[in-house]
Amino acid sequence: MPNEFMTARRSLLKGAAGVTAVAVGLGFVGTATAAASGMTKASVQYQTKPKGGHQCSGCALFIPGPTAKATGKCKAVAGAIEPTGWCTLWSPKS
Repeated sequence: MPNEFMTARRSLLKGAAGVTAVAVGLGFVGTATAAASGMTKASVQYQTKPKGGHQCSGCALFIPGPTAKATGKCKAVAGAIEPTGWCTLWSPKS
């Protein structure tokens, strides 16, 4: 009887460890996906016009498009970004 109890206990602990590992792994995938998708334009008050002389083309987070006037991307904000745009995350290029 004690041997059967130990075997059942060992199986239960192995199963619990496996479930925990899967849950942790899914948590990391979810976090990476959220970061890759970027913040919404509304959450950073994005606008297509410059503000106070600041615009996306002068921001450290801006990834330019194929030409100076083409839309680009942002390292932090999802979607197409105008080079003349602005948001609350604006940070000057070094």
